[in-house]
Amino acid sequence: MKKVTYNGDVDILLIEFSDESIAYAEQKGNKILHYSDSDKLVLIEILNFRRLLLASA
Repeated sequence: MKKVTYNGDVDILLIEFSDESIAYAEQKGNKILHYSDSDKLVLIEILNFRRLLLASA
């Protein structure tokens, strides 16, 4: 894993797996999965992360 960051202003957790360019993305529920041209997972965005975290506590 390359980098994990949280943006509290918009409540999004970003998990970066690669420096490759993003070719397309798919949203699955509260997650947005970003892929390269070779279908490699590059980045995951978890939306409403704080709410999700509090709901599981």
